[in-house]
Amino acid sequence: MKDHNLVEDYNYQEIIVERRPLLNSEGGPVEGLYNSWIMLNNPTQYNSYTTEAVKEIILAFRQASCDRSVVAVVFSAVGDKAFCTGGNTKEYAEYYAGNPQEYKQYMRLFNDMVTSILLCDKPVINRVNGMRIGGGQEIGMACDYSIAADTARFGQAGPKHGSAPDGGSTDFLHLYVGITEAIASCTVCDPWSAHQAVRIGLINKIVPVLKTVEGSYISNPFITTKESDDWGNPAFGTFLRGDEKKEAAKLASSCQPDLSLLDREVELMAYSLALLMPGCLSKTLESLRKKKLEHWQQNSETNRSWLALNMMTEGRAGFKAFNEGKGKNREVDFLKLRRELAQATPWSEELRLSIMP
Repeated sequence: MKDHNLVEDYNYQEIIVERRPLLNSEGGPVEGLYNSWIMLNNPTQYNSYTTEAVKEIILAFRQASCDRSVVAVVFSAVGDKAFCTGGNTKEYAEYYAGNPQEYKQYMRLFNDMVTSILLCDKPVINRVNGMRIGGGQEIGMACDYSIAADTARFGQAGPKHGSAPDGGSTDFLHLYVGITEAIASCTVCDPWSAHQAVRIGLINKIVPVLKTVEGSYISNPFITTKESDDWGNPAFGTFLRGDEKKEAAKLASSCQPDLSLLDREVELMAYSLALLMPGCLSKTLESLRKKKLEHWQQNSETNRSWLALNMMTEGRAGFKAFNEGKGKNREVDFLKLRRELAQATPWSEELRLSIMP
């Protein structure tokens, strides 16, 4: 057989790539068939991707596409806190901020990463083991299916930290949740709980991952189960506040994270895909992915150019503020910035420093 891989026997450093046996409905291995598990491996920085990791993700999806024995790709990450929170803000702030020509080259890699997911010859399941925020949301939406821990959060962060969600969210978030929810998420940047995400159609399924000392799973205690608020707005899945949040924290602290149910649901999804005609499955996914690709391929190149130039102004300020700020104080002084721009103050290092946290 011909080998169609671009690189032979690559030794991954930034991510983990494993070919795991396909498991049947009873949990037993299926002879000769596998799933390719592609795992981000930067848990101390909430699995944000570095430039090197992006290059490896592109290669891993290409290799999975070429593996004749692979049924599906499982795209996930190490740990229980985050699937991915997007680009590595330390790298952004210390290297790319103020360096638009370099960031444009980086965005060539980022765009190729998203495209490699959208064009993968295998079905792609996003195993959402925690936060899926910013660029993490975008590479997650590029996948075909999403099964999430019920403690996961979903959303964007760009306009708060000096960017626009042009890595996929402005292209196809509305295909999942509708234009109204997409506009609110991309601009206001309030996160959705996993319960909200599954209700509005962003993901396929949620799974409990908190286990009590008695050994039973409980649903995420930090969200409300009321159907609506006093004004009639949907409330189910919204985050608790105040004393209710404190009580939820006590309950959560008495539990241990256990992602075995999440793994089982992901394996069952992959097995259900194995029980289909492979060519017909592939063609169906290709046809459905066109809806995402139509927007993505129309906009990604001009978005890349704008994102590069933005690293001279708001991107430079926002990423440095996030990287250099402390605790929750990681945003620029938005009102001071607006007042300065209202006086036609040009962007300069003096202006940037004046709005830092």
